[in-house]
Amino acid sequence: MLKSWVVVPTCLPLVRRRCHACASERFRPSRRFRVNAHHKLLDAWLLVLCTGCGETEKLTVFERVNVRCVRPELLERLHDNDPRLAAELLQDPVVRRRNRIALDWAGAWRLDTGGPDDPDSLDHEVLDVSVRFAARIPVRPARLIAEGCALSRSEVERLVKEGNLVSAVRQGNLVSAVRLSGTLSADFTFTLKR
Repeated sequence: MLKSWVVVPTCLPLVRRRCHACASERFRPSRRFRVNAHHKLLDAWLLVLCTGCGETEKLTVFERVNVRCVRPELLERLHDNDPRLAAELLQDPVVRRRNRIALDWAGAWRLDTGGPDDPDSLDHEVLDVSVRFAARIPVRPARLIAEGCALSRSEVERLVKEGNLVSAVRQGNLVSAVRLSGTLSADFTFTLKR
């Protein structure tokens, strides 16, 4: 039986960065932007708030960019404080690298297994599941499988060792095996034999 699961963000992740005021290491995105103009040059920042003291920090979106180089739609979204733009920018590896930040996805995602199924849907001899990520959320595949199949993590590890749980990822026309012990943020499939 083939099933489709989706890892979906439920809110914006916390930003991991040291606060200069209180030494906290977590910031909450405010979903607000600041845009400054210096003649024909623009600067734009995403504002984040320290979870410890509430201090505001700025994450650089771009600096000293000629106004003609900024797409009008992007500028409008910045001025409108578009919350979807905040999510897109936090996912952007260039923005994360420029600001030297990492994301903390703990409690900011859920696994959608396709809604309520008949209670016997997981009792088949062979279960094929395709897992898709709606955003680049690093999650341990073993944790997803344990949660989605209502198994303990130790049972998932036992199934992997016995060869009854195998996984793969497709990149173009190539299919390669996926290690279920690390973290993953790319779509993958797995087969569970009971």
